[in-house]
Amino acid sequence: MNDEIEVILEGPLWGQASVCGPILRSLPAWFGIEQATAHYIEDTDRLPTWLARLDGEVVGFLTVWQHSRYAAEIHVMGIRPEMHRRGIGRALVQTVEAALCSRGVEYLQVKTLSPSHPDENYAKTRRFYLAMGFRPLEEFPDLWGDANPCLQMVKRVTNCSSPELEV
Repeated sequence: MNDEIEVILEGPLWGQASVCGPILRSLPAWFGIEQATAHYIEDTDRLPTWLARLDGEVVGFLTVWQHSRYAAEIHVMGIRPEMHRRGIGRALVQTVEAALCSRGVEYLQVKTLSPSHPDENYAKTRRFYLAMGFRPLEEFPDLWGDANPCLQMVKRVTNCSSPELEV
């Protein structure tokens, strides 16, 4: 990590499209398909979302989709590009994991672009999730269309302690 910063984390919250939308739009290398981006923005209104604030401004978020009593998914996460590698994503994942664990969730998954696609931005994304303890489970070559092969990654939720909220 580069320079770690102190952020305030809050959540779960609903109805966060107005603050999450601009973050997703600031990340065209990851969220460059307009239809998908619009769908993710809508989802931040209806799904539980955690926010990371710096000096009162939202600089990152993570939205969760709980599929069953025991399994949830990081549905979408975004950190303002100038805030990458500052510990914000790690803090959000740890906070969400602790919240899910306290509710009995045992497995957390995330879907991202497969390594069979040569996108360097998504290679960074996969390295982040690997560092967070996620492991590749299965590739879905056409879930998002032939041009965007999907990799499902999963981890067992074990962080039931109260996370450190300063990064």
